[in-house]
Amino acid sequence: MNDRMREDRNEVRTKIIFATGNEGKMREIRKILGDLDAEICSMKEAGIRADIIEDGRTFEENAVIKAKAVAAQTDAIVLADDSGLEIDYLNKEPGIYSARYMGEDTPYAIKNQNLIDRLEGVPDEKRTARFVCAIAAAFPDGEVVTTHGVIEGRIGYEEKGSNGFGYDPIFYVPEYGCSTAQLSEEQKNEISHRGKALEAMKPELKKRIR
Repeated sequence: MNDRMREDRNEVRTKIIFATGNEGKMREIRKILGDLDAEICSMKEAGIRADIIEDGRTFEENAVIKAKAVAAQTDAIVLADDSGLEIDYLNKEPGIYSARYMGEDTPYAIKNQNLIDRLEGVPDEKRTARFVCAIAAAFPDGEVVTTHGVIEGRIGYEEKGSNGFGYDPIFYVPEYGCSTAQLSEEQKNEISHRGKALEAMKPELKKRIR
């Protein structure tokens, strides 16, 4: 391929916009989707602003709501996720309200401590929990595809680790003997709920990347 052909190809490089403003999440997404020949950017980087009301009853419904809302403003492929933490002892709270739990602007250190406090005295076998992620892809032709990923674990007794974000410091993964915030970036992307959901979405994306 000559230089001119490369330039032409780059000019029409497929753009994928992820419907989030979370920089920690974007770092993970770029790493996981790094083998795709596409430009991956956030809503902010794409200059898109949307007042999205997440009133779905499931992770999948909320992911689709976000993807469609952003897709209405662009011809690019749009990805959106809805993810959260389900704690069995707390009737699967905070669930789909994970990002809004105790208020969106409340620091996660406070949210995490609150959940630990609510589990005071609860033994390991009853501290089971999981991270759940649904990914929705809205394509320019109007088709919407969803994928799903889960990682099982339990809630720890204190925050540990600084490699993750959100609830990662209190989510303990028994097979690794540490929290997801103590895993390396590579380890986390291999086993995480978001990593699994994005990997499942890759075949659909590859079909449409020029």
